[in-house]
Amino acid sequence: MARILLADDDKGSLDLVRRALQLEGHTVVTAEDGSEALALVEPGGFDLLVTDVQMPGLDGIELAHRASARYPALRLVLMSAYPDGLDHAAALAAKGARLVTKPFTIDRIRAEVRAALA
Repeated sequence: MARILLADDDKGSLDLVRRALQLEGHTVVTAEDGSEALALVEPGGFDLLVTDVQMPGLDGIELAHRASARYPALRLVLMSAYPDGLDHAAALAAKGARLVTKPFTIDRIRAEVRAALA
């Protein structure tokens, strides 16, 4: 199973997604903002970054750009409650990032993670 870094400033979403992915057998490390998540990124440390797009300070799009610059093999799933938030992630989507609009079902986030890891 995969080692996943999950970043979301909404504690409810963070806990829900963490539990859903752990029940799939993944190891999930959480961060409550982009800066905290970026500090955890190290080459080979994670297979996948799952991040909310809109967070205070370092947002998820910038986090994804910086993390993938440090570790190009890192796969990405970006989540947003605002469809136009995902519009700003077009460059990342072109590189294979998966985009998920909130609210989503547990089955949907699991499917996106499986697709990102495939």
